Amino acid sequence: MFDGDFDIPKYFTLGEFRFTNGEVLEDVKVEYTSVGNPILDDEGNITNAVIYCHGSSGNYGSIRRIEEISGKNETFDTDKFFFISISALGSPRSLSPSISNLKGSFPHYTIEDMVNFNRQFLKEKFNITHIKGLIGNSMGGFIVLTWAAYYPDDMDFIISMVSSYKVGGHNYALSRITDDIIKTCPDYNNGDYIESEELDRTFKLAVEVMFNYGFSRKYYRQLTNDEIDESLKYMVEEETLDDINDMFYRNEATLHYDIEDKLKDIKAKVLIIAINQDQYFPPELDAIPMNKMIKDSKLVIYDSINGHIGSRELVKVEDKIGQFLKEFY
Repeated sequence: MFDGDFDIPKYFTLGEFRFTNGEVLEDVKVEYTSVGNPILDDEGNITNAVIYCHGSSGNYGSIRRIEEISGKNETFDTDKFFFISISALGSPRSLSPSISNLKGSFPHYTIEDMVNFNRQFLKEKFNITHIKGLIGNSMGGFIVLTWAAYYPDDMDFIISMVSSYKVGGHNYALSRITDDIIKTCPDYNNGDYIESEELDRTFKLAVEVMFNYGFSRKYYRQLTNDEIDESLKYMVEEETLDDINDMFYRNEATLHYDIEDKLKDIKAKVLIIAINQDQYFPPELDAIPMNKMIKDSKLVIYDSINGHIGSRELVKVEDKIGQFLKEFY
């Protein structure tokens, strides 16, 4: 388990951030947390940073997904690794439409922008230019894979969990449908929205669309209809993207994610973790093909009735993660 106050967010401000479309925002806020022991070289540079990148509805606190196998002398050893978890570009308390108050004027961003946001933060805050490793869950996997493909000399290893090299098929359709639901609300007004009951209802519907794929089909079938109703209510209440634009922009960023042609450029050692019952990223469609396309990658697949959410159960493959990490201690 993690020690200390890792669940308390910290904040840093970048002087400015330039998007890949050329737009620039100033006084840019970054939310993050850190835990573990930073190891320094003779020049005072941190040499053992491991960056955690969260999924689409997460934030810096999503590093809890690996907490069960983390700590002193654990698989993710906090004596050997210095973990930094960053609330991604577009997250409510990092640079995002909601915190900027720019509404529909906020720059439209890409997964590559999310990578550059993290890289700039690490350089300015910690003077880190080379990373020991990256861990990415779901959308966080998009970030770490893109990072490794576009900046192959930045890191020694990456771990991609329940993720993929592109958004296609039902995942593309889900994001398109969710954004279409938002755009059909007159009060959304292309992002320059007007607060209203209709806007709140639209946001709720957009959140509920995603409910169908989070767990396995078997998990849903064992619930009563009343329990499903209660779960939907809980999901809406717990949604961390607390602004409708945050959801719209993030969906838009993933719609065009496809780095299949760039996978060949990855130099880092790669561990791909997948779940047989994952409805978002079924291994046969995502992890297995990706494993074949990345030349120095290993694949681990396990079972979980929790489906995509089962990435919280890394203890099931702890030994295989440990074997992969031995080279990097």
